[in-house]
Amino acid sequence: MNVINWRTKALKQLRKIPAAENRMIRRKVTDELTNLSAARNVKALTNHTYDYRLRVGRYRVFFNLHKGEVSVVTIQEVKKRDERSY
Repeated sequence: MNVINWRTKALKQLRKIPAAENRMIRRKVTDELTNLSAARNVKALTNHTYDYRLRVGRYRVFFNLHKGEVSVVTIQEVKKRDERSY
């Protein structure tokens, strides 16, 4: 079981997200990050500032893991991509 710590930046970003999605993100973080071995939407990142990312709908939760302590650092929204994106 991991302990989840929210950084100030992540909490500020979470407050700006609509209520329904805010609840969904909090629930997914609690469910999936307390036991990473059972997590389905977590990916280890290479050559990145953060260690892992959790995918929750159109949001990505970036976090670091150190000695059983999950530190949620930032939350980013993925914008819709179309043929004009590239």
